[in-house]
Amino acid sequence: MKSEPVYVGLDIGSSKVRTVIGVAANEEQKMPNVIGVGVSQVNGMRRGQIVDVEEVINSITASIEEAERMAGEPVDHASINLSSKGLLALNTKGFISVGRQDGEITEDDLARVLEAAQAVSIPPNQKVIQVIPKSYTVDDQTGILDPVGMTGIRLEVEAHVITSSLPNLKNITKCVHQTGVDIDDFVPNSLAAAEAVLSKKQKELGVVVIDLGAGCTDVAVFEEGSVLHTAVIPVGAAHITNDIAIGLRTSIDTAEKIKIEYGSCLPSEIRGNDNIDLSSISNIDSQVVSRKMLAEIIEARLQEIFALVEDELHKIDRSGSLPAGAVLTGAGVKTPGLVDLAKNLLSLPVQIGFPLEMGGLVDRIDDPAYATSIGLLLWSAKNSDKQKSYDFSAGGAKVFSGVKSWLKSFVS
Repeated sequence: MKSEPVYVGLDIGSSKVRTVIGVAANEEQKMPNVIGVGVSQVNGMRRGQIVDVEEVINSITASIEEAERMAGEPVDHASINLSSKGLLALNTKGFISVGRQDGEITEDDLARVLEAAQAVSIPPNQKVIQVIPKSYTVDDQTGILDPVGMTGIRLEVEAHVITSSLPNLKNITKCVHQTGVDIDDFVPNSLAAAEAVLSKKQKELGVVVIDLGAGCTDVAVFEEGSVLHTAVIPVGAAHITNDIAIGLRTSIDTAEKIKIEYGSCLPSEIRGNDNIDLSSISNIDSQVVSRKMLAEIIEARLQEIFALVEDELHKIDRSGSLPAGAVLTGAGVKTPGLVDLAKNLLSLPVQIGFPLEMGGLVDRIDDPAYATSIGLLLWSAKNSDKQKSYDFSAGGAKVFSGVKSWLKSFVS
């Protein structure tokens, strides 16, 4: 079989599990070729948290097996996404004295200063999952992205620390391990999606990624090449479906169908006499409903979601002031009129984000719904030389290695 490394992204969402398998054709190739894709429905997740372990295990297994059959490769490790209200983030600083007598900064110094940056007070039920360096300071020289090889006495880092609910981490780890898969890394949804859809230029200029999933909406703001802010909004596309079911008095299945087939978030563009006969798409519901009312329901919930995104931008003083605008990803962003609505509500340029520069089964992944799983695949490939371990015991800390290569891959 193939001798090249196999990379896997496993996106465990609130409505679907997506598995993407990729390989690098040669050492010079930056982007892996996608050779396997698997998708399965999941009913055991709610707003990014596991509510039925067996359901989730079965869904992960089905998704992985489909991808394995397509790729002809077994899956025994993967990078896993995280998206729930249990994700918390804060910006922090850490500093150390440089270890060598001649003052030359080494990778060991980078690892130590990142350890220092995560020595912050967090709730006892939270664990650090990512410490992302934003910039370094060597003595009085600021704004350094890679200080290795430089000379100084004191090394300081500004970092973005992300923590996750400990029970949620344990539950996800249990489900993934039950399928025979080891976890390479835990990656917040927004950072994984950003890895797949953002260019280096967008990250430099200033951009917000908005990943509209079923149970949550994940937000990440980038500026000057690094992460400025992340947040999870516990409202997503599934809430739109629920609103439709209540507002139009239909079953959930019918609500989902008409959302996908007839949905719009611009009711002003729909004629008042444009109706939908539900008997043509459902064996349960037979009434005739107004398409304009459907659009009004969708618009109302999306207005709420973007208002919450705007609140996050306002917190960091970036409301209406990100030159590269907003990039929308996730399965929930294909509603007609969504881009125009987001432009008006966020006062930013807006575009739909598709996975960039991938090879292999491009036709299967050329969809915003695959942004997170492709991002996880890329994250796994770029960080394959950096081993991580997670200590879920009380007071357990993150273990780092290979920090220099990870930092370079993240800001590229």
